[in-house]
Amino acid sequence: MTETVTRPRAVVAKVFAIVIALIGAAYAWGGGELAALGGTWYFLITGIAVIVSALLVWRGSAWGGWLYTLMLAWTWVWAVHEVGVDFWTLLPRLTGPFLFGLFFLTPWYRDSIVSGPRPAIACKGVPAVLALSIAGLFVWGFATGDLHEVRNTKGLPAAVAQYTPAAEPGEWTNYGNDAAGTRFSPLMQITPDNVKDLQVAWTYRTGDYPPPEGPNRRFEVTPLQVGGSVYFCTPRNDIVSLNAETGKENWRFNANVNLRGVTGSAACRGVAYYEVAAARQDMSILNGAGHALCARRIIGPTVDARLLAVDAETGEPCTGFGDNGQIDLKQGLGTVIPGYSYVSSAPAIASGNIVIGGWISDGQSVDEPSGVIRAFDAVTGQFAWAFDMGREHDHAMPGPGEEFTRGTPNSWGPISADDTLGMVYLGTGNATPDYYAGHRRDFDNAFAGSVLALDARTGERRWLFQTVHMDVWDMDVGSQPSLVDLNVNGETVPALVQLTKRGQNFVLDRRTGEPIYDVRELPAPQGGVTPELVSRTQPYSVEMPEFSGLDPAKPTGIDETDMWGATPFDLMWCRIKFKEARWDGTLTPPGTDSIVFMPGSLGGSNWGSGSFDPERKILVANWNRVPMYLRLLPRPEADAMGLKAADGSPGTSVGGNVPQMGVPYAAGLSPFMSPLGAPCLAPPYGMVTAVDLTTKKVLWSRRSGTAEDSGLTIGKTLIKSHLPIKLGVPGLGGSITTKSGLVFVAASGEQSLRAMDLATGDVLWKGRLPAGGNATPMTYMGPDARQYVVIAAGGHNLMQTQPGDYLVAFALPKKD
Repeated sequence: MTETVTRPRAVVAKVFAIVIALIGAAYAWGGGELAALGGTWYFLITGIAVIVSALLVWRGSAWGGWLYTLMLAWTWVWAVHEVGVDFWTLLPRLTGPFLFGLFFLTPWYRDSIVSGPRPAIACKGVPAVLALSIAGLFVWGFATGDLHEVRNTKGLPAAVAQYTPAAEPGEWTNYGNDAAGTRFSPLMQITPDNVKDLQVAWTYRTGDYPPPEGPNRRFEVTPLQVGGSVYFCTPRNDIVSLNAETGKENWRFNANVNLRGVTGSAACRGVAYYEVAAARQDMSILNGAGHALCARRIIGPTVDARLLAVDAETGEPCTGFGDNGQIDLKQGLGTVIPGYSYVSSAPAIASGNIVIGGWISDGQSVDEPSGVIRAFDAVTGQFAWAFDMGREHDHAMPGPGEEFTRGTPNSWGPISADDTLGMVYLGTGNATPDYYAGHRRDFDNAFAGSVLALDARTGERRWLFQTVHMDVWDMDVGSQPSLVDLNVNGETVPALVQLTKRGQNFVLDRRTGEPIYDVRELPAPQGGVTPELVSRTQPYSVEMPEFSGLDPAKPTGIDETDMWGATPFDLMWCRIKFKEARWDGTLTPPGTDSIVFMPGSLGGSNWGSGSFDPERKILVANWNRVPMYLRLLPRPEADAMGLKAADGSPGTSVGGNVPQMGVPYAAGLSPFMSPLGAPCLAPPYGMVTAVDLTTKKVLWSRRSGTAEDSGLTIGKTLIKSHLPIKLGVPGLGGSITTKSGLVFVAASGEQSLRAMDLATGDVLWKGRLPAGGNATPMTYMGPDARQYVVIAAGGHNLMQTQPGDYLVAFALPKKD
């Protein structure tokens, strides 16, 4: 039987039919490609069903609605079967189809029907019931969390040791608070009960944003606090002293940096503080001016490769240090293209020496400067020793016409020190460039991707532990080696905990480098362009939880069902790209075909490092879960693209395509993301995890940050979601822990500093920041007997957070 249809409503139905026919065609086309690659048949089958439904709707047949309803039920079952009940993973699978399905509940559709079994009132509710059920799934998934989170139901472990700070209990005198890099404060004024009352106490702006010249440089500093002053370096390497109570500037030393070749990725993450021992406070040595300056000094690096020393009281140069207060770090390096070599991390001071590593531009050439580690006398600035991996036992400065070995692995992360043992501990990267190993020398392979212990007085190697063999994934050890004493079989053992980009967390005896918790060599994926060089095994810390984000229940850790996107089309595109790429599990060797590698070059754990409660023996770390997409580009292809390294001109970016001059392949690298800028891996992308180092078990693990400041990138514009829903956002920076039982961390795409309960991981307070807080906070007791928590809010382009130049301090309200 046919019925007359009012023309306007018939037109609306036909327009709808055209729209869903186009959607179905896209599903069928992409779904066919995905099925041909061995992927799911869902998109192909669904696409065909939607096209047929659209044709029936066009003809006014009620069967179009019934078929679409059947497709919704099929989609519902498929989605829950694939990913279970989780708000974010269900979102792209279900939202689009169900939103379009709402049309079948409207008068436009009902009045367009001219044939077929018109739905009775009861049957009209089928789409509504499906819609309500999926809404219920979203609510259930949102309320109950997800499989990536672990909740603590056992309370905090009891304190088994007493922390004794080396400095005044309320000060923050090293990058990691102490030379051991614990990032632990014994302060207890701010507690889980009153942290909700924190408010902004003061804000300082460096004046570096908007940038007066060149690209915006990252503000990632962790300040120091000594006496009544806060000390830090700006993105332009000026050294600043602030009043610790008011945030007012005491002085500012202009570093006058030469920014030629310095990209937006350049950073100064910290300075060092040093007090000259009374026995060495000779006026002529201190400043050569007849009066005692610089008995207390601040040591800071610059992005144009210098090391500065200024008086902590006045900000004046320590003229008796080096050459009128500075050292040229390019000495002994030979040819250095501007921007290719500088120190980004805070210097370490051990046994009276300033010890520094250095950042070397990634991926450019085999002929980049040496990754040499050096030490200078903390009073005079005189060269003390060097550790050159190409001439391991020669610790002298190169002679005339000589230079440190070029292209060696470098050490760019924060350094730790144990003055009792007389050792400094450093993480190393790999030999340049990053994604090909055919040119590397024996000593490059021996020292790359390792924890290195050196004698602080002589530079001689004490021990070496390698965390990754034959690294061609940029798995630099960027986290600070952190020193904490552990009770092992009734004996107190001086331990070192090393977090890695791989997500493997190694616990070593810091006297010898031998593993305290079991490390095993396990089989690794093979292949790539140099299969003969690929390590058959890789080291795994099998007793410690790992921060990789891989699912141990899946043969390769992730599979097609883990793909994601903002829309069903993103989801389908990402699944196709995943199936097109090679993924044999973590550390899949790169080749001329595309590979997925995870953890990606952001980590796991990066330079933000972990924080440690040395009394309760708890490790807290924020870590990333972001895969990368990589392909090696044969040299003719790279040449055709004009992909070359700088030659006497400013240094190039370390992201995207890199030239790798001197080897047969350039490299094309990018985060694994959809055309809309949505990650291709399902959330979470950032986690904060607490581990009981005594039991080696996860105490809790929670998503890091909400979706409030995340969104889609259209062109160059980020459209924020403004949804305060737990997402787990990737980040850079680290956490700190307090004796009162708090963890302070920003380090995510959410522009907030968060206080978490050390016992549960619950977020107890959030302080919104004027820019992204991609740095590690610190805390101190001010002259007014108030505890302050301070963080740099400078943003980060990779995190898509608002850039800025803010140093923000929070404290409890002043009492009357």
